[in-house]
Amino acid sequence: MSVSSPFSPQGRFGDWRLATQSIIGFWAFYLVTVLLRGLLGPEAMSAVGYRGINAALGLVLTFLIYITIRLFAREGSIRRMAIVAAIAALPGAVILAGASVKMAIWSDQMNEQSKITTQEGVAIVQRGQNVRIIKQGGDELEVNLPPVEEIIGSKMPRLIADGTVTWYFLLAAWCAFFIAMTQQHRTRITELRLAEAETAAHAAQVRALRYQVNPHFLFNTLNSLSSLVMSGRADRAEEMLMALSTFFRTSLSMDPSVDVSLAEEIALQRLYLDIEQVRFPNRLEVNIDIPDELAGARVPALILQPLVENAIKYGVSATTERVELSIRARGLDGGRMQLDVINHAVGGRSKKAPAPTHQGTGLGLANVSERLRAHFGTQADVRFGPIPGGYKVSLAMPVDEDD
Repeated sequence: MSVSSPFSPQGRFGDWRLATQSIIGFWAFYLVTVLLRGLLGPEAMSAVGYRGINAALGLVLTFLIYITIRLFAREGSIRRMAIVAAIAALPGAVILAGASVKMAIWSDQMNEQSKITTQEGVAIVQRGQNVRIIKQGGDELEVNLPPVEEIIGSKMPRLIADGTVTWYFLLAAWCAFFIAMTQQHRTRITELRLAEAETAAHAAQVRALRYQVNPHFLFNTLNSLSSLVMSGRADRAEEMLMALSTFFRTSLSMDPSVDVSLAEEIALQRLYLDIEQVRFPNRLEVNIDIPDELAGARVPALILQPLVENAIKYGVSATTERVELSIRARGLDGGRMQLDVINHAVGGRSKKAPAPTHQGTGLGLANVSERLRAHFGTQADVRFGPIPGGYKVSLAMPVDEDD
């Protein structure tokens, strides 16, 4: 049994790259704002050095906050992640506030000598805690200030508390950004999984509808072959077996979920009709009319098969007259095309020869309708009904041609 790494895409820290990039970007932005503020004057510029140390410390603490969130709210809700982040950010803010005060004191102690001259000509020179006041006449007054720690010692808790509030909101801003990015990533993953599931379900539906045709066709073809053998027409039976072999070798090698060109679909139907013409040599007449400009249009594989089968079963088999089976295509407005499968008796009918009918179970038409709906949605439709002396089925669908 394999164990996935915590840093794998499915691991506890699978989003560590996102976290690292956001943390570095967050504190880099902080440093840029400090530098811009440092351009306002020399006093502000002197704070840039220890602010850089604060930023480095903040980067480490923010990464620890990320680890805390992932340890205690790995797959939790937004509310749980927010609670963990709010709690984890507090000690980080306290540490940053204390470090800021210490850095400010250290920076003050390390400052070089500074000199200020007033309008009256009095010079004030400070170096650390030592302050010298030099008048124009050369008189000098030297004062040693107490250490900064003593001056602000009583105010240290308040300074740290005020700094904690400032740093806390800064850390909370990153937490809010990270949680929002995490939820956006989860939403995108969920959408991708739903799309994959929908695609898989669609493919399964197409395959199920496609394979539904095979048993029906095989039964009818074997029944026709049996009739030829029983009637002693061995040569016809052999001819049908060869055509049947070619048809199944061609159709079963196809991927049921992949569309074929209309020319390929018509070629398959010709193979099937060759089989049926062996069975009905004097009663079946085939007429196929496909314009060259529609030969490359994409259609679901074997979409015409149930319709052609029905035309044979309920048209040719139901009458002793000669029946013409027509397959034709024509373009429609709006980038669509129409496929017609028509069977009708050729010549006048006798009283003993009924016209072709369509009194089936509706399985073939239902199959075609479902497959077209699965492929094209509401852009396709199926119309069918009796016509004088026969029956007509029309399929309308978008024209999607080969590149």
